[in-house]
Amino acid sequence: MRILCIDFGDKNIGIAISDEENLIAKGLGTIKMEENIVSKIKELIERYNVNKIVYGLPLKMDGSFSNQTEKTLAFISKLKEEIKNVEFIPWDERLTSTLAERFLLSADLSRRKRKKLIDKLSAQIILQNYLDLNRIKKSKNEELEW
Repeated sequence: MRILCIDFGDKNIGIAISDEENLIAKGLGTIKMEENIVSKIKELIERYNVNKIVYGLPLKMDGSFSNQTEKTLAFISKLKEEIKNVEFIPWDERLTSTLAERFLLSADLSRRKRKKLIDKLSAQIILQNYLDLNRIKKSKNEELEW
């Protein structure tokens, strides 16, 4: 089973997917807000055999909610009504867009190319962080069982 990641934005939703072993995140692209988002996400769930959706939770630096946090939670609430049998997991996405922007700047990409890739890369970073932490937790639990 794979894990899908959603990075909700005002214009686009960044999408990433894990590999089958849940080790590596791969950016899939973006969904524009004017598209039929729910059907596109359902299609991805079926195509990739997804059992979890990790979504970026845009918190302020002090950990409090922002307007974007409220928009994201409202969007996720609607998704949960439409999509059943999938676990939804919030993930703190603070500074992921900044990290993605720095990475794309270091790759010497034009502003136009960076704008096209930022949402997808942010989703990929969020998902990779989630996968890495779960792998660390799993290895520590396995060590404790010895």
